[in-house]
Amino acid sequence: MPDFRAYCPPPAAEPRELTLSPEESHHLVVVNRARTGDPVLAFDGRGREWICRLTSDRKQAAVLTVQSARVAAPLPYAITLAQALPKGPAMDAIVRKATEIGATRIIPLESERTQVHLDGERSDRKVGKWQTAALEAAKQCGNPFLPDVRPVQSTAALLASPEPYDLKLVASLHPGAKSLKTVLAAFRAAHARAPFTVLWVVGPEGDFTPAEMDLAGRHGFEPITLGPLVLRCETAATYALSVLSYELGG
Repeated sequence: MPDFRAYCPPPAAEPRELTLSPEESHHLVVVNRARTGDPVLAFDGRGREWICRLTSDRKQAAVLTVQSARVAAPLPYAITLAQALPKGPAMDAIVRKATEIGATRIIPLESERTQVHLDGERSDRKVGKWQTAALEAAKQCGNPFLPDVRPVQSTAALLASPEPYDLKLVASLHPGAKSLKTVLAAFRAAHARAPFTVLWVVGPEGDFTPAEMDLAGRHGFEPITLGPLVLRCETAATYALSVLSYELGG
């Protein structure tokens, strides 16, 4: 397995050579110090990978010669993480951990208790930063699939969205929250299979408001407990994705 990984957007046809973007070229040649002749694994973020050799170590346009290609098998489930925006750099860490765990999609949320509010150009810059964080995490952990990092939206808009999921979950500190095992067992009993597409919503510090939880309940979300302790939102997101991916993968 090559020590170096590089991202290349999906080409129109099966390539013999890949020319990397200035950013990827700089990272490969300057940061990672790859040199001509080194093996490199390139990936398109959609599951396709190429075993290559670095044949030109130009810092702005490195060229890889393709030796073989392969398609990675997708996970047997697709998890979307909708995360209420935390303060500080915590969202960067959440995006990285979600990518490592294999989330398919990440949706940043503004909830009633969110203290971070992003508008216009600032929101676009943040989303671009999170997309970069996801790419860096994918290269580091070997994930051939890049998560789709969506624009920021309101919690109310997400909860009322008609987009279909097999199962919709919301992490909750409120009374009446169920265990994940209970909800998954009920789904399997009703459908004779495990859920494939799952939306998991994780709130801000202090959890969602009662009004938001009521709205979630009216739109088919199952409130799920993450245990008796109050977790920081970045811990909650990582824990929620980990236990769900373990249950679905098993």
